[in-house]
Amino acid sequence: MTPPGVAVTGIGLVTPGGIGREATWQRVCSGAGTAALSPELRDLPVDFCCSVPPLDQALARLRRKAWRLDRCAQIALIAAREAVADAALDPAAWDAARVGVILGTGFGGTGSLWAQQARLRDKGPEYVSPLLHPRSLANMPAGEVALEFGALGPSLATVTACASGADALVAARGWLLAGLCDIVLAGGTEAANTPLSVVGFHQLGALSGHRDDPASASRPFDADRDGFVMAEAAAVLVLERADHARARGAPVRAVLAGCGASTDAHHPTAPHPGGAGARRALQQALTAAGMSSHEVGHVNAHGTGTPLGDAIEARVISDCLPHGPSVTATKGVLGHSLGAAGAVEAAVTVLTMQQALVPPVANLRRADPDVSVDLVLDKPRPQQVDLAVSNSFGFGGHNTVLVFRRP
Repeated sequence: MTPPGVAVTGIGLVTPGGIGREATWQRVCSGAGTAALSPELRDLPVDFCCSVPPLDQALARLRRKAWRLDRCAQIALIAAREAVADAALDPAAWDAARVGVILGTGFGGTGSLWAQQARLRDKGPEYVSPLLHPRSLANMPAGEVALEFGALGPSLATVTACASGADALVAARGWLLAGLCDIVLAGGTEAANTPLSVVGFHQLGALSGHRDDPASASRPFDADRDGFVMAEAAAVLVLERADHARARGAPVRAVLAGCGASTDAHHPTAPHPGGAGARRALQQALTAAGMSSHEVGHVNAHGTGTPLGDAIEARVISDCLPHGPSVTATKGVLGHSLGAAGAVEAAVTVLTMQQALVPPVANLRRADPDVSVDLVLDKPRPQQVDLAVSNSFGFGGHNTVLVFRRP
């Protein structure tokens, strides 16, 4: 008997690839990087990042509430609106007490913190906004989305670094299977392309230094990769209990069939050298889905472009899935959106299954000879994917794996 899964009935995306699901999908399939020099990062050791296109029209639709929100909450609301519309849901008609919200973020409203710290330093305490904390707290994107739609069920923020968005989907699935909710708006959001955040990652040695050609700086699995590229993004998926989706005749894009999570307990920032935690998470996810490893047809890799992280992840994939499923990594195009990345990549994985098309790994000019997985190169690869895996790993040793299957 197949274990129960939960239905993915809606997707909303705001990424450097574009505002909206379709714009992001087209850009990811193009294989063209989005990183560019940023005026806000001028004169810093790393002065480029992946930014969301101008939001003027989308923010206008938020009307007067936009001004009081940090950017990470703004883009979360835009993505949530698209996801709810995609799911053909009417918030005026749903049972609000059975609707939950869970959004992951790594930093929360770091842009607001940065701006208000500058005001305190330059002008004094009386110039600090009373909205500083409502804008900056990590739970506020989830709170604002719940407020927007009148969702009265549980709401939560997951903060597990670069696994935050994926962990939001794990928790949402748990709520649904436990009967706490009928619908959960789940995903991640991040808008941390601020000088302090960028310098902090640079000091760790985590960022790419390929400033001669920023668009090609993010190079997952490439022999010349030297770090990730900062990005901002938001992704919201509408998850529903399968019986609830069937009862209302909802369009089901995919089924979140299983999840796995583990902790390395090895190092604050470096992954376990043997990928032990990632292996456990993958095995747990497949077991929860009632699937065998040989049934996996595709992997959306975490693939940050760091020398150590990519090598370990590739080894885990080749060891655990030796039949050689296709592998892609979207960060070559979209950059690394930290707490949003797991949700963005989950959404792209679902679209890959729906479109029967695997996007290429961007900027992969010379594959690392030690990476022995089936990387999709140069252009999208037509492939019917019945079972797919999406990996997310974060500082602190967090490992999260999601398994999706065709409905």
